[in-house]
Amino acid sequence: MTDEVAKAVEECARAAKGAAPSLAGATDEAVDAALRNMAERLLTHRDEVLEANQQDVVAAKSAGMSAGLLDRLTITESRLTGMADQLRLLAEAPHPERTVPVSTLDGGLRLVERRRPVGVIGANYEARPNVTVDVASQLVKSRNAGVLRTGSAALGSATRLLDVVIRPALAEADIDEHVVQLVPRAEREAAAELVRLPDLVPLVILRGSGESTRSLALTAAQHGVRTLAHADGGGVLYVDEHADVDTVRSLVVNSLDRLGVCNRLNLLLIHDAVHDEIWPVVSAALAERGVSPSLPPYEHPIGYEWALDSDREATVTVARVGGVAEAVRIANEETSGLAAGIATEDATVAEAFFDGYQGTGVFWNAPTRLLDGFKLLGVPETGINLDKVPGPRGPVTYTDLYVRQYAVLPAER
Repeated sequence: MTDEVAKAVEECARAAKGAAPSLAGATDEAVDAALRNMAERLLTHRDEVLEANQQDVVAAKSAGMSAGLLDRLTITESRLTGMADQLRLLAEAPHPERTVPVSTLDGGLRLVERRRPVGVIGANYEARPNVTVDVASQLVKSRNAGVLRTGSAALGSATRLLDVVIRPALAEADIDEHVVQLVPRAEREAAAELVRLPDLVPLVILRGSGESTRSLALTAAQHGVRTLAHADGGGVLYVDEHADVDTVRSLVVNSLDRLGVCNRLNLLLIHDAVHDEIWPVVSAALAERGVSPSLPPYEHPIGYEWALDSDREATVTVARVGGVAEAVRIANEETSGLAAGIATEDATVAEAFFDGYQGTGVFWNAPTRLLDGFKLLGVPETGINLDKVPGPRGPVTYTDLYVRQYAVLPAER
């Protein structure tokens, strides 16, 4: 069985690589036309897409999937319309300059930076069918072919999206429809096979639970494949002693509108000096969202990611802290480093929090739910990269999916 899975993944990778030149050489107009075609086909084929998704949802419910994960799996009418709207916005977004002047060298030679597609980019993600469209559209906009692998729960939805939306839209724009491949196997082994093909798929975007993503990143490194990994999630909110009560309430409520997402409120830190005063407001806000607080003494790490707990995802860890320094230490050392926010009316304290926190996104009187490519940047994202090295970090979009090439040209005449 493993040999069959490996063969299926490699066949997808070879097909994507063979089709990649069609996309790499496409005009801006053709690329944007393909994206507009996807938006149109999403709407005209909505019944087929929703039917396939409903079949996935029914099967997942029967298998005991948690409410939060079911929410991520479900494509509603409004979400489908939103997916189409995002595709249209992406089609209107400017294309990055492919050649950027850098300097003039001795003798008048011109140094320019050329931005080239990676070639083929892989993506591994779980029960989120909308990610199929998000990633495929980002790859098309950046002129990269792709090999997508999703979990068994969303495979039916993803397949239907590929067959009736993505591939026909590419063909209508005279781009080889095979530039986007979907691994047709549900086995988990397919993900491991995808990160073992450096000559075919040199970069893989990893989204999913922390444990599985870290394991895949390790396998990828052993095989010379680079990754953009979204391993862990969970937003932090520190309530300072100078926080406005109404602001705190709003932040708690607006950070828990969806429980199965990575940027939801996960850990709430409250300053000792205002804990007793603020707690009734916080408690009521949690109750409004049907969320229970986890209070000390804990039977879990303080940064435990509740979104991945099928039994207790409607939970937020609450802890008292002595001030901004302790809050920053906890956010840096005991959480994923995805996102942290501060509620305060004191600009000096907010600045100290911003200077101290090392994570991907930091927020002042704003919910961590905003750490999202579309909400922040107006385009879909391929994922949120948490790496602490130079390169794309935070929401990764089409503008990040290129490799740099220096070119030296003759002096202008």
